Amino acid sequence: MTDQPTADRPVRVMVVDDHPMWRDAVSRDLAEAGLDVVATAGDGEEAVRRARACTPQVVVLDLNLPSLSGAEVCRQVVAHDPAVRVLVLSASGEHQDVLEAVKSGATGYLVKSAGREELLDAVRRTAVGDAVFTPGLAGLVLGEFRRLAAEPAPASAPAAPQLTARETEVLRLVAKGLSYRQIADRLVLSHRTVQNHVQNTLGKLQLHNRVELVRYAIEQGLDDEI
Repeated sequence: MTDQPTADRPVRVMVVDDHPMWRDAVSRDLAEAGLDVVATAGDGEEAVRRARACTPQVVVLDLNLPSLSGAEVCRQVVAHDPAVRVLVLSASGEHQDVLEAVKSGATGYLVKSAGREELLDAVRRTAVGDAVFTPGLAGLVLGEFRRLAAEPAPASAPAAPQLTARETEVLRLVAKGLSYRQIADRLVLSHRTVQNHVQNTLGKLQLHNRVELVRYAIEQGLDDEI
């Protein structure tokens, strides 16, 4: 399992892109900003092997890769270690690509027109569990989750685990798309306390990441509550 980033332990990042110049440029920007680039890869199969070997906290992943698609890389990496967070960095802003990436386990999605500071901020936020999207794409993902939530539930669906009042309150704000920092400010809590509530909730619900948590919250109708 991956370790959580701390003040004295930089975020461990892996960069996956089939264009060497782009891959090198992103890796250089991340390293110069103090992040620990533990590996790079230029094709899908190599990416899966190296991710398993070096256990990054964040994988910055292109979708258009040789040998395995970015979406398949995401599925395999997250299945092997659900603690790994995947930030897609793609030239495509097509809705189908965004939704496929999220359904494959990606935590966030940026298009390659994003600036250097936007990318650095996205990687750092992804490392602590925020779902980061290029403006306009977050609404698309939430809309898809709401559509799925409107479908009939399986007749054999198990009863939902019991959450505390505070966990439910945090979950409701997660469903509304607020970042952990925004939730902390809203509830007058520390950022770490919000993270702990989210981790406890993930454990109770047997979910793996914030994206799955948002979908669960929407299915429960928590995003509609005041």
